[in-house]
Amino acid sequence: MGETDPRLEPYDYRLPPELIARHPPECRDGGRLLHSRDGQWIDGVIPDIVSAFAPGDVLVVNDTRVLSARMFGHRSTGGRVELLLLESGPGPILAMVRPSKKVRKGEIIALQSREGGPTVHTACVGGSTSGGGRWIELSAEPLTVMAECGHVPLPPYINRTATTVDEARYQTVFADEPGAVAAPTASLHLTTELIDALKARGVEVHRLTLHVGAGTFRNLRTEDLDSGMLHRECYRIPEETASAIMAAKRRGSTVTAVGTTVTRALETVARRDGRVCPGAGETRLFIRPGFEFRVVDRLLTNFHLPRTSLLMLVCAFGGRGHVMAGYAAAIERGLRFYSYGDAMLLERGNQ
Repeated sequence: MGETDPRLEPYDYRLPPELIARHPPECRDGGRLLHSRDGQWIDGVIPDIVSAFAPGDVLVVNDTRVLSARMFGHRSTGGRVELLLLESGPGPILAMVRPSKKVRKGEIIALQSREGGPTVHTACVGGSTSGGGRWIELSAEPLTVMAECGHVPLPPYINRTATTVDEARYQTVFADEPGAVAAPTASLHLTTELIDALKARGVEVHRLTLHVGAGTFRNLRTEDLDSGMLHRECYRIPEETASAIMAAKRRGSTVTAVGTTVTRALETVARRDGRVCPGAGETRLFIRPGFEFRVVDRLLTNFHLPRTSLLMLVCAFGGRGHVMAGYAAAIERGLRFYSYGDAMLLERGNQ
């Protein structure tokens, strides 16, 4: 099991439960910032990021939009069922079903509205996958069903029901491309005012899309470490974004990724000579210590769960010792962790 694999022990830490952010800050940009400068971790606030940029620098954000992918319904016996859709395409789609073992193949689930009332929508539950999911067939197009029946799929550690506040705050201000089942959380801190301030400073802000999958938060397994590959996620790199990054590299400007999702997408399409290739595809890239970064110079990222691929990526980027010292400092100073938590700004290669 990945939970006991000794290779994950260097990426473990103890977090006091009260430091898990279960609600967003009052203001979107109201979080704290731990900034790595000259090998030290300096306290600040999110708006401080503006002063960290120079004219000509490039900031890349992820414009994926989180699907209203969590739905509830009832079996013909009256038993309650929870569905988490993992995709939104046509035909049978992959979902997590709870309680999966009790729901038989071919069973029809009557779906509830967002308010808990009856609807005309149903889900026919099919066979299982090797990853524990189930194939389901909805009675209408998935986005139509989600609009009437879906809820924001808050991560389990938030441990509460999603509210109307989450409908807005678990999306970024530039969320345009539906397809994620989890938010690109570092981007949740950015406001239109912050982006405007960056642009006024001469910073170029560009977009890409990477649809965050449900596997992004789970503990790593031994088979992941052995194969060197992770769950699949779909991405799209616009020509304009690729060209802007290449131009920044030529003039010696800094490229900052907002989040591990942007980092994963850009490093997936980077060639050995550092060229960034536009286009769309799927990535299974597993970034861990020893990885050679070719594009991203600086990373704005939240604090991640222990023993996850996200924490390994951050450690690969900034050096495990330095990053874990930052996590220890964040805990000591009372910063908030995970999706609605605070952030760190990290230069590449600090040790």
